[in-house]
Amino acid sequence: RDVKRPIKTGDLVIVPPYVEHTEQSIPGKSLKYYVLGLEGISFQPKDQPGTYQVFCNFDRHAMIAELMEQIYYETKEELYGSEMICQSLLDILIMRILRSQQLITVPNTSMRMTKECAQIKEYLDANYASQITLDTLTGLTHMNKYYMAHSFTKFTGLSPIQYLNRRRLEAACQLLETTDCSISEIAAQTGFSSQSYFTQIFRKFYGMTPVQYRQSK
Repeated sequence: RDVKRPIKTGDLVIVPPYVEHTEQSIPGKSLKYYVLGLEGISFQPKDQPGTYQVFCNFDRHAMIAELMEQIYYETKEELYGSEMICQSLLDILIMRILRSQQLITVPNTSMRMTKECAQIKEYLDANYASQITLDTLTGLTHMNKYYMAHSFTKFTGLSPIQYLNRRRLEAACQLLETTDCSISEIAAQTGFSSQSYFTQIFRKFYGMTPVQYRQSK
């Protein structure tokens, strides 16, 4: 199932390696944005393992936009020293992001995610609301259950079930912020077996209950 995330001026979206995504403007309104492809590193919150999609909003977004514009200018014009200037500007941009959003960089090795692990990740992203077990995922790839789980953890930093819960929690947060659905309805819509289990996992991950999270927004 496709997941959509509204964006506004000042938003910066950090997408992990090998994650398919696209951008779409509102009909009748143009969308101007910058895209930077970084090799060798990924980002993650300091207190949370694994890498996943991160949404940043900067109060001083004009400063970030200026850095992006300077990088774009140097790349387009290809003047003397442009490559060195771009690298310096990129270093500044990364440090601004890390300092503002409490993130850390994680080395991204040249080892690509295997086809089977990518298939599992894509399936979890699309079907997180369904009942999914390790046997379900094993059936997708015909891999040994324990080897499959080990391989997935190696490439993502999370076990398949941890990744599934993370994906469900992300969807739940969006529903808590954008809908008036009850907690039990959100638990059911995001694939949790019960409201109590949903609340337990949510509190463990975010340090607050879903109700408290909704009230804080």
